[in-house]
Amino acid sequence: MKRDKIIYWIATGLISAMMLMSGFMYLSKSPQVIEGFKTAGYPDYFIPFLGIAKLLAALALVVPVWGKLKEWAYAGLGFTFIGATWTHIATSTPFVSPLIALVVLGISYWFWNRLNNTKVIS
Repeated sequence: MKRDKIIYWIATGLISAMMLMSGFMYLSKSPQVIEGFKTAGYPDYFIPFLGIAKLLAALALVVPVWGKLKEWAYAGLGFTFIGATWTHIATSTPFVSPLIALVVLGISYWFWNRLNNTKVIS
């Protein structure tokens, strides 16, 4: 149980930190982000939307909130990472980062479920 908590918090902390940094870069209109979106063919107005979504999802993962909200955050980030991986493959740009993020997210989700399913309901 203790090992599961440690793994959960390491994976959740990593993914949340990555999303906080990424969300900040999106909202601060980092030139690298803007160039990446132009290369992928996505519109500029999509950048702040994703930035806010990433910040909210990162907060939902680390703050003790309603379980369904945490599920939505996991799902939203999962779709984001799958879409990012696919976009990078389609545009022949490096796709390893979103793939690693997807794996870390999966580890966090797996151990979150393990920790929540072992609690005794009285």
